[in-house]
Amino acid sequence: MAETAATGLTRAVEVVRRSGGRQEVATVTSPARRPTGRRAGSAWKGKSVREQDADAWDVWGAARPGRKETNAAGSSTWFNWTQWPDHGPDETLLGDPAGARVLDLGCGSGGNLAHLTALGAEAVGVDASPVQVAKARARWPHLDVRQRTAEDFLAADTYGFQAVCSVFGAAWFTDPAELLPLVHARLTPGGVYAFSHNPPALPGCYGPQASQMQPPEKGAEPLYVKRWDYEPATWAELLRLAGFTNVTAEVVAPPAGKRTGTLLVRGVRAA
Repeated sequence: MAETAATGLTRAVEVVRRSGGRQEVATVTSPARRPTGRRAGSAWKGKSVREQDADAWDVWGAARPGRKETNAAGSSTWFNWTQWPDHGPDETLLGDPAGARVLDLGCGSGGNLAHLTALGAEAVGVDASPVQVAKARARWPHLDVRQRTAEDFLAADTYGFQAVCSVFGAAWFTDPAELLPLVHARLTPGGVYAFSHNPPALPGCYGPQASQMQPPEKGAEPLYVKRWDYEPATWAELLRLAGFTNVTAEVVAPPAGKRTGTLLVRGVRAA
């Protein structure tokens, strides 16, 4: 199974489902490329799934204020894996960024990418949202930010990366059967892949789920994107099947007074 996952030919994914206290294993096969389709509504008529996703992320990006000017320590750039300011581990999970080629998948408005660049990384960020890319370029004109989907960039790019990260980004919103082999192929031997996002909202709600983006206009219909929710043990198994080693997956506890932790997953391409 490891060879199948590494080559990405069958896209076979082992998904762990919990039912009545028992652990049941089922195989799900995904196509080699994400299909396109249509959704109801004149605004999205004729648009591919990824074009619809970009519209939804534009709504999200337009409503977000962006990263504040300084953090609690007074730094103008910093790396944040969690949804809570000034909380959780830092960029050292990726190794030493100085001089390394680092890829940020779903970089948003560029906060983490700016920090990696400031530390001397040859960092590249990709995001599907034109709004988010424009915000990143406006605040940090020196950043290398590309408006691409993660899977399209990885499939077309020929460079190797010493580290790939995704913070509440493409790792959560792209089919892992498609994304994991692509990331593995672009990492250099010994390279690190790490990503973070919310843990599953409800027990038993695993696999593809819908995330809603609500436009600010009164009466506007919500837009939706698909995310993939799994428990830490399942994410760890998915990475191992894709050829990663030294895999860890955990939920970082939230700060005092908060309820939701952050799922943090890390794996290494074998040297």
